[in-house]
Amino acid sequence: MSWASPEDIYTSTSLASYLDKKLLVLLRDGRKLLGILRSFDQFANAVLESACERAIVGDLYCDIPLGLYIIRGENVVLIGELDVDKEELPPHMTCVSQAEIRRAQKAERDATDLKGSMRKRMEFLDMD
Repeated sequence: MSWASPEDIYTSTSLASYLDKKLLVLLRDGRKLLGILRSFDQFANAVLESACERAIVGDLYCDIPLGLYIIRGENVVLIGELDVDKEELPPHMTCVSQAEIRRAQKAERDATDLKGSMRKRMEFLDMD
């Protein structure tokens, strides 16, 4: 039986291979964070430097600066390395201000809430 060296374990199953690299972190609440991984622990708690939240609504996006950011591991859904040599977003995406993206997020939430309330009102029509 052959045993893996500690270096093999670190690079295959750990966040150690992502240290000092730019990452995209998807959180359970749907937020997308970008930043440079500076530290992590056994619970996948992570520290991102130069972090920002990328808010996307339709074809609009905004990178909201967060600075040094600590992420609790239980909130992480996905972590992936970003290729710094490639364009991060498709060309049709438009960068807007924080105020504009917040208005777009509110409009999107309101539309979703309205759709849900209309569905509830129409439930009585479901006659199986």
